[in-house]
Amino acid sequence: MAGLSLIDDIRAASRLMVRELGFMDATVAASDYPPSAVHTILEIGIRGPMTSGDLGDFLRLEKSSVSRLVRKLIDCGELRETPDELDARSKRLSLTARGRHTMEALHAFGRQQVSGALAVLTEAEQRTVREGMMLYARALRESRVENESAA
Repeated sequence: MAGLSLIDDIRAASRLMVRELGFMDATVAASDYPPSAVHTILEIGIRGPMTSGDLGDFLRLEKSSVSRLVRKLIDCGELRETPDELDARSKRLSLTARGRHTMEALHAFGRQQVSGALAVLTEAEQRTVREGMMLYARALRESRVENESAA
């Protein structure tokens, strides 16, 4: 088990990152959308069309939250629903032209934010940040899956 000081330092850094990335604000990434909507646009844009169920599983959101979120993004013109070719009872969510434009703006904002932070680090520190964040994110996911399996 990791020491309490290490755990508390990582928790403090995580909270600071959340604040610095703007996730405490009502909207994020210089958009008019909350974090869940921003993640929805980015993930559908990156991964391609998916069902609401798949989206909820991926983003770890409850079905009712996904339903409201998807409806809002459809009403705003960011997403569209189309019948699933394999299952007529299911609908696939994809980005509209407006959604693709929003996704590009979100990527530009995020890349600028990360680029600005990396600019104050050496190349070795930049690689350390990348490796550490990838390891930590993977460990968080594995720990959650392990805990869900044990429950």
